[in-house]
Amino acid sequence: MPTNKKEGIFFTLVMCSMMVLGMTIYNIALVEGVTLGLVKSVTLGFFPGFLVALIVDVVFVAPVAKKLAFKLPINQAHPLQVVLAVSGCMVCGMVIFMSVFGLVTEGHFSGNILLNYLIVVRNNFLMALPLQWLIVGPVARKLLSQYQNRQLETA
Repeated sequence: MPTNKKEGIFFTLVMCSMMVLGMTIYNIALVEGVTLGLVKSVTLGFFPGFLVALIVDVVFVAPVAKKLAFKLPINQAHPLQVVLAVSGCMVCGMVIFMSVFGLVTEGHFSGNILLNYLIVVRNNFLMALPLQWLIVGPVARKLLSQYQNRQLETA
């Protein structure tokens, strides 16, 4: 895990960009299907999604998620339990906020807005949690470890 502000920024940027990329691909594929236009749609959707997600993460979700995770009945001496608790709380918060962003950018205001939102939250949560726990989290931690090792070598 990050040990200083520079590492925290690196880790946040890696984690956020990978999650936004994965979730952008997933959501566009759900709406448009897997077509040749997917790459163009993902490219156009990634940058605004990344900026919003980064702000939402840093300003709102991360501080609350970390506080909440450490109030859960976990063994804080076990790093895996801490990682799963923090990342699970982060996923919950980000899904709640970014599902609103997705609905707004796609203009889904017809019918029952609350029902549409709950369906989007469910779909996003079902993808975001395994994506975080099985792919993005481990890759981001590996990249952070490599970054930390390079910092030690140059010191």
